[in-house]
Amino acid sequence: MLDSDLAALYGTTTKALNQAVKRNLARFPSTFMFALTDLEKAEVVTNCDHLTKLKFSPKLPNAFTEHGAIMAASILNTPRAVEISIFVVQAFVKLRQFALNHQEILKKLADLERKVSAHDDAIMQIVTALRQLMTSPKDEKPKRRIGFHAANDDTMQSKRKS
Repeated sequence: MLDSDLAALYGTTTKALNQAVKRNLARFPSTFMFALTDLEKAEVVTNCDHLTKLKFSPKLPNAFTEHGAIMAASILNTPRAVEISIFVVQAFVKLRQFALNHQEILKKLADLERKVSAHDDAIMQIVTALRQLMTSPKDEKPKRRIGFHAANDDTMQSKRKS
């Protein structure tokens, strides 16, 4: 956001905003604010109709990131800037509350997922065991019966002769 737009938003002049920024320059690292180059200024003026006055200005405008815009609100003493600062703080409090509530839900979902995956493993083991029981081995020899049983006459006679 350019300094002129930010000043209008906060209810002050661009000159007053830039003076406040210069007095508090330590609060505005390059990740919060930077000056546009001549080429960037020309492109912005070409693309944004409301910045036609900027075309003839000898100064390069400052551009503010979202963090810089909040910092600018904190150094300005206009009613609108104070209102926006309070709004941002309240928004962050609500965001933190929202995140905490979602952390609890995410933890419960992770617990549920662990339980379900453990059940999936147990079910797969049961299915594997059932399949093994259902398939009979084909190479298995007939088993000898246990206990007393009457033999065929041929078998009895061959035993008596021996």
